[in-house]
Amino acid sequence: MYLRYKQKLIIGVTLLIVAVLIISSTFVYFEYYAEKSADDDERETGEPLYDYEAISPYVNQAVIIEIERIRHRGIIDAMMSSGRSWKSPPQFYFITNMDDQEYISKDVAAAGGASNEELFNTWDSMFIENKIVRDAEEEQEKSTINLKIMERKTSGLLGRRHTDQEELSIDLTYDYKTGRWEGDDHMNDSDGYGHVLGDTFEVWFNVYQTDYDGDGIPYWTEVNVLGTDPKIDDTHNDHDGDGCPTVWEWKWGYNHTSYDNHSTLDPDQDGLENVEEYIMQKYFANPYHQEIYIEVDGMEKGKLLDWDHVFWMESQQIMIERFAEHSISIFINDGWPGGPTNGGGELLPYYDTISQDSGMMLQFYEHHFADEHKGIYRYIVIGNNAGFCHPAKYNRYDSMAVGTSINKLVTKRGAFTPRTQRLALAAGVMHELGHSLGIGPWNLGGNDNISFITSRDAKAEYLEEWGNYKSVMNYYYIWDKTIVDYSDGSNGLGDVSDWEMFNLTYFQNDAKVVEDPGFELPGFEEIGFVKYMYYNGRFDS
Repeated sequence: MYLRYKQKLIIGVTLLIVAVLIISSTFVYFEYYAEKSADDDERETGEPLYDYEAISPYVNQAVIIEIERIRHRGIIDAMMSSGRSWKSPPQFYFITNMDDQEYISKDVAAAGGASNEELFNTWDSMFIENKIVRDAEEEQEKSTINLKIMERKTSGLLGRRHTDQEELSIDLTYDYKTGRWEGDDHMNDSDGYGHVLGDTFEVWFNVYQTDYDGDGIPYWTEVNVLGTDPKIDDTHNDHDGDGCPTVWEWKWGYNHTSYDNHSTLDPDQDGLENVEEYIMQKYFANPYHQEIYIEVDGMEKGKLLDWDHVFWMESQQIMIERFAEHSISIFINDGWPGGPTNGGGELLPYYDTISQDSGMMLQFYEHHFADEHKGIYRYIVIGNNAGFCHPAKYNRYDSMAVGTSINKLVTKRGAFTPRTQRLALAAGVMHELGHSLGIGPWNLGGNDNISFITSRDAKAEYLEEWGNYKSVMNYYYIWDKTIVDYSDGSNGLGDVSDWEMFNLTYFQNDAKVVEDPGFELPGFEEIGFVKYMYYNGRFDS
């Protein structure tokens, strides 16, 4: 009796569940087709699916500016001056004014009324991002934005007095329909969209608006220009299947419905094809502005009187600034947050000497240079005794080693102070990087030429030919701490411009010359070049 009752109960519950599912399915069915029918009716009656005149129908309209990075450009003046001024990084803050609403970054107030003054105190604020938002009138078409960088100058006993001096002012007009801005920064300008290279400061920033689908493309642009759905996030949608999503193509002016071979396109000729520029967009990559990316690892100290061998921040900033002076951005990954395993900033096991001919760089290249970075980054190891740019794999000049042993920096280079040691390291890295940019003894006779050490007459002859080539690429001047620069070709007869010779794509391709253990400088015969001869201060092959 009990079993029969239990069976009836189970059957009843089952029938009830089936009935609920049928009713629910019927409800969903009619709801779906009711909406579909409404959409069809809109199409059949000619009624628009969207309000094509609207600017921001789905969200509360606002404009947002992100201050992504601020870099002070005074590092070289500080490092070239004797004394300790280089040990005191600059202090600065920014002020934004968006549609007459001002925000001052140094004035930090917490909930409950507590407040404090917080200034940037660094040469470079990379990875210290800030965001400011400004409410807008609904359907407002444009917003005016001003960004000022203020530097604090201290004086008096213990720096107790100070003045705040405006060093950079950027005026922009943001268009809510197009998501573009004009003014002191604009698309296709000389220093890059969202990047301003001022006299004292260099700034990276982004401006955008509240957006329903969160892809950054404004509603008006989606429905009137792109024909995409303003309710669907297109951050990763690649409508034409060319390797770069619609959002990236829209930002940089490509047609998202027309196939472009972004795996080969490199409009700025920096060696990063557009697909790689897209991959690196988080790290300021711009397909129309030249960039160089470097992953750097250091080496542990190996002796009692030794130091960790690292790429000192000041040395990095010197190199960054030298390239900024020529509108090339260098980014040095010494352990960036959120990067891949082995992505930079490691201290490698100690080796007294790293040899070019032995191929010792291969172990570092294979196990400590991130696979995701190969072909995009160059790789540098700061070791104890080293100094070369030589292929670790195949015949591509994408890896370098530079030594910072006490003996090398102090005894041989005469860098007796931390300041001059940082200058010497910057010069050494720039020399090896120059090889990775295509300059070698086989195409420039003043490079890696040590003939001047053989005799007094040889020195006189060398200086007559190469004395005006004042560059870190010239061994005669590489350790001159008043230069630490490449030559621009303006020093007279025999000088040559490194900047005009540089080929930023060189590191990605197999070189014509092969430096095997029997290779001897200058190496013209290895690649069939004849020696460069100067004529009116220029060189022709």
